[in-house]
Amino acid sequence: MDELSSLTVDLVSIPSHEDETAAGDFMESWLRAETDAEVTRDEAGNVFARVNAGEGESLALVGHHDVVPPAERQTTDDGEYVVETKDGRIYGRGSADMKGADVAAMLAFRDAAAEASQEVVFASFVGEELGGIGVRAALEEGLQIDYAVVAEGSTNYSGPNRTDLVVAHRGRRASVLEVSGTACHASEPEKGENAIYRASDAVDIVRELDVPDSEVLGNSVSGSIAVTGIDGGTAWNVIPDECEVVIDERTVPGGYADLEQTEAIEGVEWVVEQDLPPMACDDADFAERVFDVAKQVHERRGDESPQQVTKPHATDAGWLAEEGTTCVVYGPSSPGEAHTKNESVSVDVLERCYETYRDIVADW
Repeated sequence: MDELSSLTVDLVSIPSHEDETAAGDFMESWLRAETDAEVTRDEAGNVFARVNAGEGESLALVGHHDVVPPAERQTTDDGEYVVETKDGRIYGRGSADMKGADVAAMLAFRDAAAEASQEVVFASFVGEELGGIGVRAALEEGLQIDYAVVAEGSTNYSGPNRTDLVVAHRGRRASVLEVSGTACHASEPEKGENAIYRASDAVDIVRELDVPDSEVLGNSVSGSIAVTGIDGGTAWNVIPDECEVVIDERTVPGGYADLEQTEAIEGVEWVVEQDLPPMACDDADFAERVFDVAKQVHERRGDESPQQVTKPHATDAGWLAEEGTTCVVYGPSSPGEAHTKNESVSVDVLERCYETYRDIVADW
């Protein structure tokens, strides 16, 4: 698997936290050179490759080629990304999330798509780390995919030495409570309306809200909600007339916390800033089909048997599922690997994922 490692190093080395163009160029050029697929690039910068276009039901291997900003140690003085391979791992910004998975999917697409009798798609989106900018643009332009394996992290969720199959994940709704009052001198607080007090009353409501639970294919998914910031006041001797409360809510398929209750407090306005949808696989047969392939690959390699699990983080699978794509998540990143100053991915796990993607595609 020297090709998998070297191609991953090449892609990881391309900066893509501010501008994904160069990484997209690399992927597009490689797909044109290495496959007979129809390769396209949309206006947003998303990269697509298709075989058997329009034939039967479509299956996509899905990734993204943007990354979060690198730590200082992950760049050179010239702004290039530092990539290092040691002890069977590839270190560098984006190695785990998710350029290693992109490469495994690209190689699987090249090596197996020609064997498929129905449409197979490779898709890598931009702007996933910024709320799914790329996938949303593609869906607005009419992208339609029947089934998708999204190559986000699912490794070692149920235990070590396995890549599990995610059948559902949580979403994320980011809200603020914009609280207004009436300012006055703090020596006569009764003459004003303290926005911080009103915000505190609203926070008490948030603390008591029920968060929903859901079950997907026998796997439970639980939501959560937390106040993560509060800002108000301008001076020690002024009763504040404004206050803002920041709320992080992790949503589940079919359920949200009832944050509208906070508006029962006078002066409180609830504003949703971001709503990343959760994902639930809506086809047990497809989940089992992918799961069976994953189990066979693990057994063939002598790895521990994977499990069906749920994932706490939102991915582009949520946007796809919202528009009717049946999704599962299966990828090399393990909890704690992504978005860190020591981000890395196991080459052995990349090989496992490559084999699984390849066998899924070949049988499509």
